[in-house]
Amino acid sequence: MGTAIIILVLVVVICFAVKGSLKHYKGEGGCCGGGDSTPKVKKQKLDNVIGKKKIIIDGMMCENCRKNVENALNSIENVYAKVNLERKEALLKLGTDISDDVIMEAIKAKGYRVVSVQDV
Repeated sequence: MGTAIIILVLVVVICFAVKGSLKHYKGEGGCCGGGDSTPKVKKQKLDNVIGKKKIIIDGMMCENCRKNVENALNSIENVYAKVNLERKEALLKLGTDISDDVIMEAIKAKGYRVVSVQDV
C-alpha cells in the first residue's frame, strides 16, 4: 500500500513538471519573463538600406527570448531586425552605419551572448 502511494505522488509531480515545461517552451513560462509581458517595439521602416548583418546569438530558448532580442535590436535607431529562434540568428537591415559593438551591447544587455556578427 505504501509503495502505491509513493508511486501516485511521483506520477502527480511528474505531470506538473511536464505541464510547466510545455509552457516554458511555448514562451509562456517564467524563464525569460514569460508570455507577452514585453511590449513589442514597432519595427522601423527604412527608406534607404545601406547594409545588412547576420548575428548568431546564443541563449535564446523560447518565443519570449526571441521577442526580447528583436525588441532590443529594433530599439536601435535605423535598424530593422527579424530574429529566427530556430536558427538562433538575427537578420538586420541598417539605415546608417552602426558599429558591431552597439549591436552586441543591445543583445548582451538582455542577457544573451553574441557568437558572431557577419556582413551579408
